[in-house]
Amino acid sequence: MACKVGFIGVGNMGGALVKSIVKGDHEGQFSINGYDVNTDALNNLAKENPITIKTSSKGLVDDSDIIILAVKPQYAEDVLKEIKSALTPEKILVSIIVGLPIAFYKGILGQDAKVVRTMPNTPAMVGEGMTLICCDDLISCQDKQLVMKLLRFSGKVEELEERLMSEVTALTGSSPAYVFMFIEAMADAAVQSGIPRAMAYRLAAQAVLGSAKMVLDTGKHPAELKDMVCSPAGTTIEAVAALEREGFRNAVITAMGECTKRAREIGRKQ
Repeated sequence: MACKVGFIGVGNMGGALVKSIVKGDHEGQFSINGYDVNTDALNNLAKENPITIKTSSKGLVDDSDIIILAVKPQYAEDVLKEIKSALTPEKILVSIIVGLPIAFYKGILGQDAKVVRTMPNTPAMVGEGMTLICCDDLISCQDKQLVMKLLRFSGKVEELEERLMSEVTALTGSSPAYVFMFIEAMADAAVQSGIPRAMAYRLAAQAVLGSAKMVLDTGKHPAELKDMVCSPAGTTIEAVAALEREGFRNAVITAMGECTKRAREIGRKQ
């Protein structure tokens, strides 16, 4: 019998995970329930994906083994109170909400609730996501492996200590936005040079994709890979020097610091 996975919230991130499961689960290990206050978004997702639509969050939890909580942080408390009576001890709650610690969920649901905290990112939409997870003490090895199998449909999954979950937000959760800005900026410069915009986006995106794959596949330090491109008195070293003059690295480090600061603030407010 298929494991029933219920999604409370099917927006950008929740919807991406639904699509990744549908696309990757060739053996039919999981069936999907969905609930969202935005019924148009839910209905549109269900038109293209085999989802059983539920009319309430509590009804969804009643009929699900794993519950994926994919709502904004400010709505989390109300949703948890709604589903508390239906979340029996054998069910697993998997949160993809930024900033909220496991203790927050336990404080509302009770100490017998099974909770997995995660930090996914939007490349899950194309099966290239990076998800970090941490589990409470009630999550068995079997439970963890089941959740990781589910999340691997969207890309890579790694376990991380909870004390670092807010810190990793800037590195994986929010970083696609910085990369998109980088691709856009490179494409703008290419257009300025006369390259058609659609082609400029394709070329810039492929350059970023290929460069990232080199880091992952070769295991070489990024600086070593950079040096391989920088010929003496060549074109690339001029570009690198210009980026250094403009504070490229410092801008990235500062931005990630601000992102981490905000993630910590969200957790402290709850």
